[in-house]
Amino acid sequence: MRIDQLLNKLCLTKTRSIAKTACDKGLVKLNGKPAKASAIVKEEDQIELTLYSHVHQIKILKIPEGNVAKKDAANFYILQSREPIA
Repeated sequence: MRIDQLLNKLCLTKTRSIAKTACDKGLVKLNGKPAKASAIVKEEDQIELTLYSHVHQIKILKIPEGNVAKKDAANFYILQSREPIA
């Protein structure tokens, strides 16, 4: 699944366009490398997201199929760290 779609489906960004813009500005890294919005995410991948005044380290557990309810979104990833931007 594309990283911009995944970030939106898992409620990590408010909209897909915000996720795409974050990728375009270099605020999203996939396995330590800057990610384009079209980058494909697989299970066990690491995502670093610099948004909303924090740096989020996220590990993807599984890729959702179809839509995900907001209350179930946390079942698809582990938030490894969340630190304020200094």
